[in-house]
Amino acid sequence: MSGHELLLNIAGGVALLLWATRMIRTGIMRAYGARLRRVLGRSTKSRLGAFAMGAGVAGLVQSSTATALLAVSFAASGLIAIAPGLAIMLGADVGSTLVVQVLSFDISWLAPAFVLAGVAAFLGSSSPLPRHLGRVLIGLGLMLLSLGLIVGASEPLRGSAALQSVVVPLAADPLLAVLLAALLTWVAHSSVAMVLLVMSFTLAGVVPVSLGFALVLGANIGSGIVPMVLTFSARPVARRIPFGNLLFRLAGALMALPLIDVVAPYLELLSSDPARQIANFHTLFNLALAGVFLPLIGPVAALGARLFPEADEPDDRTEPKYLDPAAIGSPPVALAGATREVMRMADIVETMLRGVIEVFREDDAKLLGRLSKLDDEVDRLYEAIKLYLAKVSRNPLGEEDSRRCVDLITFTTNLEHIGDIIDKNLLEIAQKKIKKKLNFSEQGWQDIEKMHARVVEQMQIAMGVFVSGDVTTARRLLTEKERFRDFERQSGERHLERLRSGRIESIETSALHLDILRDLKRINSHLTSVAYPILDAEGELRQSRLKLREDDGAAETEAEEVDSELAVPKHLGEIS
Repeated sequence: MSGHELLLNIAGGVALLLWATRMIRTGIMRAYGARLRRVLGRSTKSRLGAFAMGAGVAGLVQSSTATALLAVSFAASGLIAIAPGLAIMLGADVGSTLVVQVLSFDISWLAPAFVLAGVAAFLGSSSPLPRHLGRVLIGLGLMLLSLGLIVGASEPLRGSAALQSVVVPLAADPLLAVLLAALLTWVAHSSVAMVLLVMSFTLAGVVPVSLGFALVLGANIGSGIVPMVLTFSARPVARRIPFGNLLFRLAGALMALPLIDVVAPYLELLSSDPARQIANFHTLFNLALAGVFLPLIGPVAALGARLFPEADEPDDRTEPKYLDPAAIGSPPVALAGATREVMRMADIVETMLRGVIEVFREDDAKLLGRLSKLDDEVDRLYEAIKLYLAKVSRNPLGEEDSRRCVDLITFTTNLEHIGDIIDKNLLEIAQKKIKKKLNFSEQGWQDIEKMHARVVEQMQIAMGVFVSGDVTTARRLLTEKERFRDFERQSGERHLERLRSGRIESIETSALHLDILRDLKRINSHLTSVAYPILDAEGELRQSRLKLREDDGAAETEAEEVDSELAVPKHLGEIS
């Protein structure tokens, strides 16, 4: 076998190993990701509990990086403090060694069985869960096959003079070996894959076991670098956990590096198999990290807070201004602050709504980009308000406070949906119009402008109804909805008339025109939903828009659509 073929086989084995690791992680996250997030978010009552949960999640996902990103997202949302997040990471470092331990045994004979079972599960079911678990089994099978491929391809290198010219300097300079392994792990984004690769090379006799230990230390440092780089542009609070995790690994590696020759004879007593020695060293190192640094997570968390302080940005619209954590224990005060925050969110949505018509009118791509970014602000405020109200609802609430909490969540959710409709639908329609250089007919554009003006007016009325709870204004809001529906129907009929008359502009923009009418109608429906709980509480609503016919004992519908908004939630538990 030529040198090029040899390197190609090794590179192919490494690529297959990386892909298999990714398949396992993706399959587990798609099958149980939501459940793992919930479990991880609740495991912060004690350091040991957070440590154990981190180990379990990383053991399933087979990625300490994925676990780190989950912990970071919780910390950024205020769901967990930094110290429990660091405990989760110490556990994740241990949990990610489990697959290395399993694969250090010779179970290559299971590879065909895993692949066969995985393909059968993936192709034999249309349900998501079996398909995701099939993906995991295929990944396990490919991982075993890749390890066998790497070991087989590496054996001819055992006596290679060229390889020795690389291995010998690395063995003589362990620190250089650590840095090289850290770099390769950062490139591969997987410490598991890197350790398995080192294990394969030692098993093939290409890399000495002592050098393999140094490479394992580098792999652990590289695994800490990955989440640090991925959160580089995130908020300071989101960078504290990756920083602490990297600090643990870096300090641990520097302490362990001089002890490799001391530890090596004891690991050899446990097993003479080089692959088992690498796996045992990897696990022992991470257990030692947990034992040394678990009691020190408090000072490290304080250090992270000093190095990554929250920036003082009082004018940042994405940060809530009125959600005072100190007021959570006093529901009336907290709900008043939440109401003010919801109105800030409504102002941003109104800016998007008013601006979208200008994008259509002027074909303004720059304005389109600015409005799309505003949806990110809406999403951020929505998450903050939702989490704040969830904390408030844990207090004993009276009937009035409970109802107001439901109203706040419902209106906030509707505002978030309106933002999504503008961003994901109307702005995409505008982008198509700009890209294809289309123009609406004069009559069609007038209808769109009139409908948009009505929606803007409805939003102003809806915001007033939300704040005041006035029954008369709420009735006006629903009355305008009926007129809006009639106008939308008439506009559609006029558009069809223009199509029948062969108007070129109408034919070219027909799909865009009808989609705009549909989306404006959806926005109007979300806005008018604020009136239903107010009118329902006053007995101003009919129970149904169905007209009963008793001649045959059946109920038939009128020619009008049934309003889904009539189903008004009465309690917090009814909101998913």
